[in-house]
Amino acid sequence: MKLFKFATIMFVLVYMVPAQEPAAVSPGTAGGQARAKIISPEVHADGRVTFRLLAPKATEVLVQGNWEGGRGLAMTKDASGLWSVTTQPLEPELWAYTFSVDGVRTLDPSNYNVQRDGVGFMNTVLVLGERSKVFQPQRVPHGSMTAVWVPSSLMKTPRRAFVYTPPGYEGGTNRYPVLYLLHGSGGDEEAWPVMGIANVIMDNLIAQGKARPMIIVMPNAYWNELASLDLAGPRTAPPPAVGSGAGSSSYAENEQDIVGDLIPFIEKHFRVLAGRENRAMAGLSMGSGITLNVAFKRLDVFASIGLLSSGALRDPKAGMETIQKINPKFLADPATTAKMLRLLFFSCGTADPRVDGMAKVAQELNSRKIPVVWKTYPGEHEWRVWRHSLADMAQLLFK
Repeated sequence: MKLFKFATIMFVLVYMVPAQEPAAVSPGTAGGQARAKIISPEVHADGRVTFRLLAPKATEVLVQGNWEGGRGLAMTKDASGLWSVTTQPLEPELWAYTFSVDGVRTLDPSNYNVQRDGVGFMNTVLVLGERSKVFQPQRVPHGSMTAVWVPSSLMKTPRRAFVYTPPGYEGGTNRYPVLYLLHGSGGDEEAWPVMGIANVIMDNLIAQGKARPMIIVMPNAYWNELASLDLAGPRTAPPPAVGSGAGSSSYAENEQDIVGDLIPFIEKHFRVLAGRENRAMAGLSMGSGITLNVAFKRLDVFASIGLLSSGALRDPKAGMETIQKINPKFLADPATTAKMLRLLFFSCGTADPRVDGMAKVAQELNSRKIPVVWKTYPGEHEWRVWRHSLADMAQLLFK
């Protein structure tokens, strides 16, 4: 087995250090010559954030942020060519943004907090508060994030996944339940460790006694992709057809990849608790479609299921028909289904077009005595919704 250790700091501290409130421009030296250092972003005590960019020749600079009113936020230029704008107070959250300079999307060169989401890059800024504490590394015991290469019966070569092990795993003897957590369309195995900061969330929840210590396995949900494209290059087979966040049109390969290859590998190489009651599967968007088609079918393997922002349930009538097609017994014998499920968790952003359909499917399942935990969060189809989803779901798993 090939294992590659990555220090937690590589995934989280690079973009999780909150911006301070120094002077807008501070003195510095480089090569023996004085120069000005631009402070951006600058988080103020009341939650307002000031962004700055030195671009003397630009005619228009905008901030493109994912907070309300943050898209196309116009900046103003002073006599030195320094552009700036200050937002209204923002809610405590890990926010994402880029600059648009004369129509060209660019990163903030003064902010080293950068995330990659698929092939796109963005800066982040953490506004501290009670709601965002779970996203900030605290002075608590930390788990480990490990890259593993899992033999694939479909690709005939190993594929990469990340595995979070909780504090105390290394050097211990305890066995742990496992959550198999999938990314969405365009993502890869780095999505949940980086964009989702799953390890930071779990470290904090475990330290507070809010979540049971568990292992989280974050594979590449594209069964025909060896690893993130920056590492492995293009896919060696055509990608699955994707539509409405539902994932690939045929899920037999996903089932083989997860149930046939990934789970046996994890249970051989990590100290896990055996049995379906100690396995959960969840995914966002495309990953929720895969979860729906694999976990709803394989209740003999998974006892806990999470669907985050599921396009497959956007149309409630079609969603219920999909569930019926995947596993006729799921709806035909609700008493048995309810008994087999330890947790069925649905979540979505309040501004996501999928939210109404998911709410109606959750309501319908609850009316049939198949309990669904239904959560909504401010936001669209985005990571701030999915990070909070993981934080809430983790507190309910394996209890």
